Amino acid sequence: MNFPRESGILLHITSLPGRYGMGDLGPSARQFVDTLVDMGQHLWQILPHGLTGYGDSPYQSFSTFAGNPLFISPELLVEDGLLKQSHLDSFPQFPDDFVDYGPVIEARTALLRTVCRRFERNSSPAQKQAFSEFCELNKSWLEDFSLFMALKEAHNLEPWHTWEPELVRRDPNALAAARRQYRTAIRNAKIQQWIFDDQWRRLRVYCHDRGIKIIGDIPIFVAHDSADAWANPELFYIDEHGKCTIVAGVPPDYFSATGQLWGNPLYRWDVHKAQDYAWWAARLRKIFEMVDIVRIDHFRGFAGYWEIPGDAETAINGRWVPGPGADLFHALKRHLGEAPIIAEDLGVITPDVDALRDQFNFPGMRVLQFAFGNDAKASEYRPESYPPNCVVYTGTHDNDTTVGWFRSEPGEASTRSREEVDAERQAILRYLGSDGHEIHWDLIALALRSNANTAVFPMQDLLGLGTEARMNIPGTKSNNWRWRFQPALLTPEIKQRLRQLSESTNRIHA
Repeated sequence: MNFPRESGILLHITSLPGRYGMGDLGPSARQFVDTLVDMGQHLWQILPHGLTGYGDSPYQSFSTFAGNPLFISPELLVEDGLLKQSHLDSFPQFPDDFVDYGPVIEARTALLRTVCRRFERNSSPAQKQAFSEFCELNKSWLEDFSLFMALKEAHNLEPWHTWEPELVRRDPNALAAARRQYRTAIRNAKIQQWIFDDQWRRLRVYCHDRGIKIIGDIPIFVAHDSADAWANPELFYIDEHGKCTIVAGVPPDYFSATGQLWGNPLYRWDVHKAQDYAWWAARLRKIFEMVDIVRIDHFRGFAGYWEIPGDAETAINGRWVPGPGADLFHALKRHLGEAPIIAEDLGVITPDVDALRDQFNFPGMRVLQFAFGNDAKASEYRPESYPPNCVVYTGTHDNDTTVGWFRSEPGEASTRSREEVDAERQAILRYLGSDGHEIHWDLIALALRSNANTAVFPMQDLLGLGTEARMNIPGTKSNNWRWRFQPALLTPEIKQRLRQLSESTNRIHA
């Protein structure tokens, strides 16, 4: 699908400013939408919006269908009569420049418990009716998810494959007993999902009324410790004890000499095919209820994926295995029609990946930080080689910020040597005819002037921030996903400069 000539900002929900420790779907989200409009932007890209677990990664969620209740806005809860202002007055103070996940999760979860206790007494008849309708419309995934979360809570958040064997194998009698025993926790999980859904939909209407489209994101794989894997083990390479026999990852690359061992369960594509890919259709149908465009992470896994033994300690000793290929996307087209999908086609890309992407006219990705190294594919990331049907980024959530990347030293979150770092730095300065003192603006302008129909840049790059503002270092498990945007840094001069650049490159429309 060819997209119109537009541009936008990558900023995850958690990174939004606000009083309550992390970004949410309330006033600060709407203020950011207004800021996008002021800057002449039409796109807001986010990371996956599911409920995160260990490591706080949005790419390891407890459900591919459920939303993250931590994104629920306390201010909107008061506005809707589900909380009193007095409940917020004692909320702890947290840093405004990063997310301190442990204490923030504890404080926000306590607020949500209060909401759930008050729901029966304080919700209006209209709210009760909307909740009932939501539960009915979403029961195909909501029943399993709410039970899964109740059991997680009862087991001190331990992974589901460590639970009692009868729960691991989903014995019907054990599940029925659990539903009776944990009925309050199950209902609370459903209430939180309804509130999330209601607040999200209102934000999306606010976006659409102002000409802003949301680019969502889904990982190709789901987390092992998820309601998806627990409720549907037959769709994955999971044994009778709930353990993964083979797992996902990628071989050694730019980011890691030992590859990346993700640990996600791999799909039994033969089973999915026999079911006409119904689970995948339901997954995409759900996210398209929430966003306008979907970026599928690790698109190359549909052509071929890196299979690693379940007991491996690194990703080195894996093998490439063919994926479902075009068969999956033909089925999805039957189920969903034409879908606006961005194919994340970075990394080890072979001709069959390019062919699969192009067969369905999905725009791929180009990252300017990859355009000047010694990689054989570097020239493909330079603007003169871009087809219109692609999305150009200065960097992604996995990259260092543009300023941090430009100033980086060998061994800092990449496998580049001193010689490679120096050569890359000189190559980009020669190409740009720049001294590099505003390298972030150099790359933003390069992206906007390119032939790519879609240009997106992380908020950190617009602000010219360094490595301290990096969102994620692939292959590491701590101190990621924490950065938060401080509005005072986005000056009127920056806003006006971006608007003028977007206008001069024909990326603003009515």
